[in-house]
This record gives sequence, C-alpha cells and structure tokens, in this order.
Amino acid sequence: MPQIFLDQLSSGKILVSDGATGTNLQKAGLEPGVPPEVWVIEQPQKIFELESSFVQAGSDIILTCTFGGTRLRLKDTSYANRVEEVNHKAVELARKAAEERNGVMVAGSMGPVGGLIKPYGPLTVEEILSAYGEQAKALTEAGVDLIVIETQFSLEEAQAAFAAARQAGDLPVVVSFSFDRGTRTMMGIKPSQVVRTFQPLGVAAIGANCGTTLDNLELIVKEYKELAADLPIWAKPNAGMPELNREGETIYNISPQEMGAAALRSIAAGARIVGGCCGNSPEHIAQIVACVKK
Repeated sequence: MPQIFLDQLSSGKILVSDGATGTNLQKAGLEPGVPPEVWVIEQPQKIFELESSFVQAGSDIILTCTFGGTRLRLKDTSYANRVEEVNHKAVELARKAAEERNGVMVAGSMGPVGGLIKPYGPLTVEEILSAYGEQAKALTEAGVDLIVIETQFSLEEAQAAFAAARQAGDLPVVVSFSFDRGTRTMMGIKPSQVVRTFQPLGVAAIGANCGTTLDNLELIVKEYKELAADLPIWAKPNAGMPELNREGETIYNISPQEMGAAALRSIAAGARIVGGCCGNSPEHIAQIVACVKK
C-alpha cells in the first residue's frame, strides 16, 4: 500500500508517528548493549506488544524494529547472516499490530550502519550501499508502506541508503537526520544541505529525529520550511536530553503533556508528521495525538 502515505500527505492531514523503540524495550527488559533486532527473533511478543501500544495510542505510522537491521550493524550478533529473516519478521510483527486499527501505516526503519566512511572510518561507500541494499530489499519484499532512513549524520551515508531504497522499489522514502550538535549533525551537516541534497532526488519528506532540545528541533523545522516550503517535514524529537538518576538509569524528563505542546509548536513551524524518539512512551504519543487531532 505505498500510495497510502502519499495520499495522506497530499490530503493535508497531520500525521502522528510512534515513539521510541530502544528505550521502551529496555524498560521491558532488553539488556543494555543488546540490539533490539535480536528480540525480533527471540522475543517477538515483546516487539509486537510495543508496536501495538503505539497503535492503541493513536499513531498513524509505526516503524519496524529494524533500525540496526543491516549486516554491518548486526556483525557482532548471531544474526549477521540472517538479515532477510530479521527484517521480514519485524515487518510481520508491525503489520500485525497495524491491523488493529484501520489506516495505520508501517514504515521500514533504516538507521546508521554503525561505522564511518573513509577517510574518517573503515567503511567504503560500496560496503554501505551493499548493506543498505540487502535491508531495503528485505523491507520492500515484506510489504512496508514507506521507508524511513533515520538518525542520519552523514550526507554520503544517507545518500547510499536512499539509493538502496530506490534500487529496491518505488516506495516513498523519508530521510531524517539527527542534529546532535544543536542545529548541525556530528559531521557538521546543516538543514540546508539536507534540502539541497534530497529534494531534487524526489524524497517524500525530510526530517529531524533524536538530536538535542525541543527548541533546537523547532529551529531545524523552521529552516527546512523556509528552504523547501512544499516538502513535507518529519519531526520526531527525544523527550528531552538523557540524564542519569540515582540508580544509574538513563531517564528522559519531558512529560507527555510537554511533548504534546512541543508537537503543536513543530506543526506551527511547518512539520506535517510528528512523533517521538528516545524516551517517548506510548503515553507521550497518546498526548501528542490528543493535542494535534482535537
């Protein structure tokens, strides 16, 4: 159903994505350092329950548990040679959850491969393209409605991911960067560079996810909007900056109500798709839905 996402965008509706995968699975017992994709095979019910909770919270789009579902990202697990199986199963679980409410779309998540491109790191563009190609093919075959290339920080890596998605089929593609240096990525990429690079390629939407503060996210959305007024914008920030509590646990202090208000500010700045990244629970998403779909 790839056309459903484009139809929803062209209708002018505000769409709500889901919340965090990793931080919510850790609350459910996923050990630190264990890739969430391992649970796709070993604890599928846990993955389904999280996906379902976002559907019940009102998400229009849920992402598959495949952020790290490339061969390169899974190289230190027993699943490096089972990329197709992991991605297919993740789509199956998300689709099962999506069917609990009419119209919910499934997005195939593709995150960074976990290494830098030469000369900054050991990887070549060809290696990254191959890894993304394997994942994009599996996600497309399994029947996602769109592909979301997320938490990117390098133009070269994101371009390789986009090329892989295009080679796999004609699904709509969202490209979202993590501006973890305020309004720049760790590689110094600015929102203007994202627009100039991906708008001519026919990307369905550009976005920002993870990153730093809600205020910075709003600035990024505004910059996107000023440069590409007609291009849909995806905004999926963290629930604040991570902090350690007295027990040594990582926590995020932005409340569901604050995230709802932040979503409204993102929409006012130009976002068409809103949701939450790290620290955002189903309760956060339910509050975002309550605020933006009054």
